[in-house]
Amino acid sequence: MWRAALIVLLVAYLPGAVLFRCPLSRRALRAGLPAEERLFWAVIISVALSTFTALLLAAAGSYSIERLLWLNGLVALGAAAAARGDLRLGAAAPPPTRTAALPIALLLAAAGMFFLVPPAEYVMGGRDPGVYINEGIQITQRGSLTTDDRVVRSVPPEHRPLFFAPPRRPPYDPTAPVGYESLRFMGFFNVDAAAGTVVGQFPHAYPAWVAIAYDAAGLTGARYAAGLWGLLGVLAVYFAGVRWLGRPAAVAGAALLSLHVAQVWYARFPNADIVMQALVWTGLLAQSRAQADDDRFFAPLAGGLLGLSVFAHFTGVLAIGAAGVAAVLGRSAGQRPRAAFLLPLIALTAAAAVYYLVVLTPYSARPILYVRGLTPVHLALLAAGGLATAALAAAAGRAGIAGQVRTWLPRLLPAAIWILAAYALFFREAGGSLAPHDADALRTYTDYYLGPLGLAAALAGLAVVSTQRFWRGVPFLIVWTTFFLFFFYKLRVVPEHFWMARRFVPVILPASLLLIGAAAFTPLRWPEAIRFPWTASWPADRLRAAAGAALVAWLGWGYLDGVRPILRHVELAGLIPQVEEIAARLAPTDLLLVESRAASDLHVLATPLAYIHDRDVLTLHETAPDKAAFRDFLEWARSRYARVLFMGGGGTDLLSRDTTPHGIWGDRFQIPQYEQSRNAYPTTVRRKEFDYTIYDLLPVPVRPGPFSLDVGDDDDLYVRRIHAKQRDQHGVTYRWTRDRSFVSVIGTLPDARELTLYLSDGGRPADASPARVRLTLDDRPLGALTVSGGFRPYRIAIPADLAPAIAAREESAALRIEASTWNPHAALGVPDNRDLGVMVDRIEIR
Repeated sequence: MWRAALIVLLVAYLPGAVLFRCPLSRRALRAGLPAEERLFWAVIISVALSTFTALLLAAAGSYSIERLLWLNGLVALGAAAAARGDLRLGAAAPPPTRTAALPIALLLAAAGMFFLVPPAEYVMGGRDPGVYINEGIQITQRGSLTTDDRVVRSVPPEHRPLFFAPPRRPPYDPTAPVGYESLRFMGFFNVDAAAGTVVGQFPHAYPAWVAIAYDAAGLTGARYAAGLWGLLGVLAVYFAGVRWLGRPAAVAGAALLSLHVAQVWYARFPNADIVMQALVWTGLLAQSRAQADDDRFFAPLAGGLLGLSVFAHFTGVLAIGAAGVAAVLGRSAGQRPRAAFLLPLIALTAAAAVYYLVVLTPYSARPILYVRGLTPVHLALLAAGGLATAALAAAAGRAGIAGQVRTWLPRLLPAAIWILAAYALFFREAGGSLAPHDADALRTYTDYYLGPLGLAAALAGLAVVSTQRFWRGVPFLIVWTTFFLFFFYKLRVVPEHFWMARRFVPVILPASLLLIGAAAFTPLRWPEAIRFPWTASWPADRLRAAAGAALVAWLGWGYLDGVRPILRHVELAGLIPQVEEIAARLAPTDLLLVESRAASDLHVLATPLAYIHDRDVLTLHETAPDKAAFRDFLEWARSRYARVLFMGGGGTDLLSRDTTPHGIWGDRFQIPQYEQSRNAYPTTVRRKEFDYTIYDLLPVPVRPGPFSLDVGDDDDLYVRRIHAKQRDQHGVTYRWTRDRSFVSVIGTLPDARELTLYLSDGGRPADASPARVRLTLDDRPLGALTVSGGFRPYRIAIPADLAPAIAAREESAALRIEASTWNPHAALGVPDNRDLGVMVDRIEIR
């Protein structure tokens, strides 16, 4: 408890509080900020410093929580010493007022929404959330941005193809860079297998905070890291809104954000977008204070915060570029861009370029490929934009041109947004290289996340802001416009929900909600042509306030209704104890082989077993690896490990006569997983099932005898391309075949004459085709049969010359079962969308 409190104090408050109070850069100016914002800046400065320091330590391979605390403590002591103890803000600092209750209320409301139930238990691999968590815990365990993987390093080069998938290049560009040698786990890449150097797929700003939270409170702390950043994001949006739009609009926007389904979901779900949200909005707030108020203290802070955003997510480059453009445009309004802002921004951008090209080579290959794919039209537009920015920068000092920019930009920018929004909503259609989900991007955002009324209000709020608060909030507007154009042109994300919503979380959604607040509450300045006496009367103001409150309440109720289904949902609840139980039963001297991801989803458990629980784990690349190569690998592995184990559930062909698999334990469990809907809004919770058995691969020869396989029991090393294990109400185990499934046959007698299969058609509907089955053994056709009714034996003769041949083989022979399939979802309308052949209970060869 005390250790966790010390960590929180030193990484999230003390250094920032001291630096904020130091007598430099016109301290009285920032001392005049409200008490609640002063406290907020103390936290943000500390968090930014801790992020930078943790990344620097990890880049040097020297991260530990103790070093981070010492360095942060030394920064605080050094700053206090340099200030000679003069850290009192004095009379210039106003005491807390009633306005301090507003961010406290927002904080409590957001915390209640985010943490009503615990965050997701997403420790498994396979997708981005699990990669982030495992990356962060690797920083804690290894002290580095890369992993020194002893298992990868130990595997001899000739055995690596069994486990490490080679790079995949797009078919249209076979020379595309990939940045890695092979795949360790999904989301983790071997950049140097001989040295055991593995790197995660994603930038490390969020994983660094997973590491810090893990050091403070274990896996529980790691799970809460995203939610804590979500709270900072809500407060950042609130204070930015106060600065830009006024307090009522800021409260409305931040309150709507606190109960929005996308914000709540990603506050409970491991992701970097929520981190980027807080960094970008605090950076823009600092830039606005430095640029519009000429407050030198906030200039380097703005550059640092915006520069750090690219270490959270690559799209931070959009925020950096747009902020630079905003600094140039600000010159037209007499806002001088400071070197103290530009230099940290440029330095961190350059450091990020080195980081992506040297450390995150697998990740940087994608933007490189994107740049290589730009057409001459794209390049011409980029060049035109760059030249226009340079021309504006050069001409901003000229009074005539600056006046034209001040006059026309606040009119042209919202007009362009309205026109593009109307086109995207009503006229844009898919075609050519434009995918349907990209063509529908703004429509999807409107229908699923903002609402038609919300979009109309946001566009109206843009008009309000542009007429009277444009130059005060030019950094916010330019960054929002950049993200709006970039992502609604092409989303560049799989159109699953809520997965797709992550594109809106950092900038687009918070800005939209603030603009709704502006439409509701920001005071209007009517143009002379339509200004009437009644527009300035108090009844008009009261009517506007009432209408604004009704608008926000209506939208808020709709957003609350949208978030209700997930409020008490814990994604993957129960997964952590299941993984811990498996890890506890694995000894440090064991090697666990996990079946290929082509066989089942068990490979996702391999990642936390290796990178959270430090077990020696390898995942097979294929469901049917080369038998001779695998026998050689087993001989090598047995010389290093006390046991070589195999985890299977979906079917893998590893059998040979010199190895006997012995099942030692297994389990079947289900965890809740929210529906992942493509191009549709998710509404239900589904159950993700894991069914596995752990086998000891014993160096004991297989004894010849009658072959008997109980399908659906310990059969994982005998079956391939077959559906999961099932058990009926009578306790009979079975599996459904696919259109083509395989069974490995080994240890048979040379005089075997008959193959018997216990099959059922599974209640195939009358309007479905009959269950016709064709059988092939060791590439020899055995015959065909039609399956009907419940389980019963179907017998077929084995050719006299085939039995001795398969009995003499060192490896297994393949029994191929080809069946006509039917789909329960298509035929009966039930949720089961599998293509089913026949049910197999038992296979015998005698």
